[in-house]
Amino acid sequence: MSISYRFLLQALLGLLLACSIAPHARALDERDLLPVDQAFVLSASAPTRDRIELRWQIADGYYMYRHRTAVAASGGFAGGRLDLPAGTRHVDEFFGPVETYRGELVALLEGQASGDEAMLEVKYQGCADIGICYPPQTRKLRVALPGAATASAGLPAAAGGALAGLPGQPALPETQAFSLDAIADGGNLIQVRLQPAPGYYIYRDRSRFVLEGDAGVQALAPRWPAGTLHRDEHFGEVVVYFRTAEVELPVRRSHARPVQATLVATFQGCQDGGLCYPPLTRRIAVDLPAGQAGADAPALAATSSGPGTDDTAATAADTQDAGAAPLSTAEPVSPDASQGNALRTAAPPVADASGLAGILLLALLGGLILNLMPCVLPVLSLKALGLAQSGESRQRARAHALWYTAGVLVAFATVGALVVGLRAAGQAAGWGFQLQQPWFVAALAYLMFAVGLSLSGVFTLGGGVGGRLAAPRSGPAGDFLTGVLACVVASPCIAPFMGPALAYAFAATPPAGMLVFLTMGLGLALPFLLIGLVPALARRLPQPGAWMETLKQVLAFPMYLTAVWLLWVLGKQRGVDAAALVLAGAALLALALWAFERGRWRSSRPVAVVALLLAAVALAPVWGVTRLAPAAAAPSGDAVAYSPQALDGLRAQDRVVFVNMTADWCVTCKANERNVLARAAFQDLLGRTDAVYMKGDWTNADPQIGTFLEEHKAVGVPLYVVYGPGAPPAVLPPVLTAAVVEDALLRAAAR
Repeated sequence: MSISYRFLLQALLGLLLACSIAPHARALDERDLLPVDQAFVLSASAPTRDRIELRWQIADGYYMYRHRTAVAASGGFAGGRLDLPAGTRHVDEFFGPVETYRGELVALLEGQASGDEAMLEVKYQGCADIGICYPPQTRKLRVALPGAATASAGLPAAAGGALAGLPGQPALPETQAFSLDAIADGGNLIQVRLQPAPGYYIYRDRSRFVLEGDAGVQALAPRWPAGTLHRDEHFGEVVVYFRTAEVELPVRRSHARPVQATLVATFQGCQDGGLCYPPLTRRIAVDLPAGQAGADAPALAATSSGPGTDDTAATAADTQDAGAAPLSTAEPVSPDASQGNALRTAAPPVADASGLAGILLLALLGGLILNLMPCVLPVLSLKALGLAQSGESRQRARAHALWYTAGVLVAFATVGALVVGLRAAGQAAGWGFQLQQPWFVAALAYLMFAVGLSLSGVFTLGGGVGGRLAAPRSGPAGDFLTGVLACVVASPCIAPFMGPALAYAFAATPPAGMLVFLTMGLGLALPFLLIGLVPALARRLPQPGAWMETLKQVLAFPMYLTAVWLLWVLGKQRGVDAAALVLAGAALLALALWAFERGRWRSSRPVAVVALLLAAVALAPVWGVTRLAPAAAAPSGDAVAYSPQALDGLRAQDRVVFVNMTADWCVTCKANERNVLARAAFQDLLGRTDAVYMKGDWTNADPQIGTFLEEHKAVGVPLYVVYGPGAPPAVLPPVLTAAVVEDALLRAAAR
């Protein structure tokens, strides 16, 4: 990319950013936030006995939600459904696709009068453009019906004519209302200080703490000081803090070395008698000194109360009353914003004999099934048939099988060591992380294309990875490299049934994890290993003949199709220019391989040298695609883009949320989307359950999505999680059916 092109791109991005910020510049002063009843002025009147009109005057810079507006009538009026006008459609940060009102909202409630006065219970919710949403509001109004000589229209039911729940003074900006600090207290404890401003308070059970930056450290359940029992309009009996709360956060470590970590603290607070803020998230750098591995601070209860305090609710029973299970400080925390508490998650599996044996069996079966994948089948088939037609001795056949198996095992061990190393370094690396690298996708596309050309007869290689892939006389090096090739081409084909074994491998100790990876490799190598070690199996293979050449050419086409798919993935990652660049390189590579083959048969060294130079030039796009900027994410239709803040906001509003973590290189993800999530029945189900569809794209590396996967003990994508009010999240199986999705959403909506 030239300097002038890069400068032009930066200028355009700056212009777009300025344009996106300009419309909101007027509303950035949070000190101008109005009390809720000044932001949304409600009145009601009855033009006729069978019709009541409700009117909201909405201040500039504020808006109301259509789906959060409702009215219930009683007294001398039996009302029907509230008639609301169509609002302005947009995708909301908290609720997803919604309709909103600005300026004025007029709603009609038609019904049948049986007296002279109607009692209305009005519910509504709105937000300010500065990003603060008021809590759901409830107002009780008396409305005189025509012909009545009593109360004035719209007089509130509260004494003195004051609207019920009228907030006090204008709210402070969130940075002034609540402060948060954190500092390490040794290597296994963090001291967190939460301080509300006078007249504000913080909820105990709507807070969570997560450590990022190093997978070897985990935050355990926080130890809270005594708080104040508070009757909350929205959450019932809760424990809150009107003054500074000094929270102890124990840390579990898998290593003792110093760590530079980031504490991600999410909490929620309110103005006393005023508005409640949405869940707030602060990120604070914490330098943890060397600590004790495998240990944490002294295990205490998640909450504590001492004598002489007014915290009558600071017990495990209150934690349950708030909707969360009692905490155990021996378990790592996992965010759960609907309860705001650190809910329990499973600790890393213990490598007991029976559990490990079951996992190893799953890993072995998963490796076996990999042999049926279109990427691997050509490699295995030709290698096995080549051994069958060779007529070599049992000792030679055994050597071929053992060297091939060694290549597979070394390749799987290398991948396993890389994954374990990345996770130990604090990076969210699951299976499939290699496909997030454009250079790897480009190189794999070249490899698939080159193997296809070899199977089609364009060129041959004596190293066991080309047209003579089947030839057992390629020697130990050729057999070993063929095993490595089998592992490499299998990397995009890891199927969902290997999830439990991979999950165990990623969570277990490094030796146990490596054993799982090696067992997967053994499963992949097992068919050819048995053919080489058991002569009776080799004799059962079809007799050699001309049909083998035809089979070899037919098996080239799955390799071509795999290369096309990889080019599509690359296009999603780095744009169509990257795909075109690699496609041009592949054409040049085909020319180089064709020339090399002709030069070898004619014993022409100059031609062979020129062909090798052409091949080197053809590989330049592998480096070139890394210089291209990531492609812009395609619109996801009705789905809301995943972010921790958006998910926290939705869950704080008790919305049902269906989270889909996907990637363009994930074949299972695309199959699920095509068969279930892209169908009209799924959209209808979202409407029936009032659920929000949230989508996270892991095609390129994304630390936030990586953290989400780790929190749910997922080894990669796909990951489907359904959140509902008052319940822990439900993780769905990696292969979806319409019935599974419907059951999960209906269960979440019914709570």
